[in-house]
Amino acid sequence: MRLILTLSCPDRPGIVHAVSGFLLAQGGNIVEAAQFDDAVTGVFFMRVCFELPKVDASTTAQMQQSFAPLATEFGIKARFHESARPIPTVIMVSQHGHCLHDLLFRVRSGLLPIDVRAIVSNHRDFYQLAASYNIPFHHVPVKAETKAAAEAKLLDLFESEGGELLVLARYMQVLSDDLCRKLSGRAINIHHSFLPSFKGARPYQQAHDRGVKLIGATAHYVTGDLDEGPIIEQDVARANHGMDVASLTALGRDTESAVLARAVKWHAEHRILLDGHKTVVFR
Repeated sequence: MRLILTLSCPDRPGIVHAVSGFLLAQGGNIVEAAQFDDAVTGVFFMRVCFELPKVDASTTAQMQQSFAPLATEFGIKARFHESARPIPTVIMVSQHGHCLHDLLFRVRSGLLPIDVRAIVSNHRDFYQLAASYNIPFHHVPVKAETKAAAEAKLLDLFESEGGELLVLARYMQVLSDDLCRKLSGRAINIHHSFLPSFKGARPYQQAHDRGVKLIGATAHYVTGDLDEGPIIEQDVARANHGMDVASLTALGRDTESAVLARAVKWHAEHRILLDGHKTVVFR
């Protein structure tokens, strides 16, 4: 069985040698490795996928404990993960379902290593879709006067389902700073980042009116700064003068779905490490 080690630490000679030596001493065989040294911050990042001859439910904890002296010596922040374990996930959505449909299809097709425990929405539009995938659906309305209670219910649902990842699949409510802090590094959002001049409602209508030639999307971790969290993935698509609003919207939604799916997949495969306000993504 395969495990994954992710780590970051101040850069210095000997880190790769020490880590690979540790894994060898544990009987591990490295099958994939990637590393990056941020020359600006002086922080070293590494992801290693390795095989062990025998793995059980306690192996990751044992490896973490055995690695502790090395982590102390090099100032390493490290985590061991089971490669084949799907990440328990809660998906939130409002009334645009393209990203939700895409994620659920990819999960059912075995293309996305997440375990969707629940779907939460401030509208009822997708309760039948959730039922068709045999996933619990929770309707949590949000109004200004009930926002705090709604977020408390959301956090309770997330924790009771054992959630480790929250995906905002076009959930059109702004999360509070407090909730963002509690979910730091565990919540991914998607938005139309390549339309920076067209904020608020109907961005594709605004883009059409301005005759844009490029549209796109950004997936990022959620922070208290609206749409300014660490970026995970971005993509663009060409537009032209012959496209109407419907065509532009469809193209944009396809891009959003693909970008969000890649971000969720890389998170679930432990390929993303936070580097301050940025990310290191070992694709």
